[in-house]
Amino acid sequence: MNSPTGIPANSPANPPATSPAEAASPQPSPEPFGARLRRAMDDRGPLCVGIDPHASLLASWGLDDDVAGLERFTRTVVDALADRVAVLKPQSAFFERFGSRGVAVLERAIADARSAGALVLTDAKRGDIGSTMAAYAAAYLEPGSPLFSDALTVSPYLGFGSLRPALDAARAAGAGVFVLALTSNPEGAEVQRATAAGGAAVAQTVLDHIARENAGAEPLGSVGAVVGATLGRADADLAVNGPLLAPGLGAQGATAEDLPGVFGDAVRNVLPSISRGVLGHGPSPRALREAAERETGRLAEVLG
Repeated sequence: MNSPTGIPANSPANPPATSPAEAASPQPSPEPFGARLRRAMDDRGPLCVGIDPHASLLASWGLDDDVAGLERFTRTVVDALADRVAVLKPQSAFFERFGSRGVAVLERAIADARSAGALVLTDAKRGDIGSTMAAYAAAYLEPGSPLFSDALTVSPYLGFGSLRPALDAARAAGAGVFVLALTSNPEGAEVQRATAAGGAAVAQTVLDHIARENAGAEPLGSVGAVVGATLGRADADLAVNGPLLAPGLGAQGATAEDLPGVFGDAVRNVLPSISRGVLGHGPSPRALREAAERETGRLAEVLG
């Protein structure tokens, strides 16, 4: 039936009328990322698998270094693992290098992985100020965006306060952010281990900010820290009441057995990230699944 204006009564331009009570009723808040991540890690095991389709890995799978190869690789990983691992972590740069067609592959991967039950952490390491940071937050952390993810990696090295648009957007959407703190690359120490104005290391000031963001959260805060598994020892207070993303296992040299020494009492909140150690077993979906299961079992034994 048409309205008097000629617009169909149920069209978006002429939505059904809502009662004042319906309009005034508050919408339920989304479940926080920290709670969803804790449940996923408990149910599926503490493993994050990176999706890093760099040229050499595509070649090892017998794929061309083009959009078709990228799409085949990504779809195989998502189809094989998204229904069984806690987190998938696509590295945005390996999709961006193919331009808009590569980003379209990333958009579909995020949507498909989330539909299959995995949490998606987009590894883009965004960091900027003001309206630019707000635009990054809108791209990755606002529902309705084609790139909307469960969490995003961000860089605090323009000042932790510069991350406020991302922190606020994530909280409103029930999403999370992982803040670079003590990264696995050796070059990071020249900034992260430097002394801040108050006398603490720069990385510790970042961790302290994260702890304040997570204060009172149950069972786990939604603001995580990135702390490399390759550090040997963190020499920092990691009690941030949030998840600790631990890159560096496998190709970078760290092992599951290194994690208790690095993370100490915070080890239960560690989310180890492995990329080539799993992806190198492709292109067989069965081999990918078996590799992920082995890594999950090994990590569960060490982390408890």
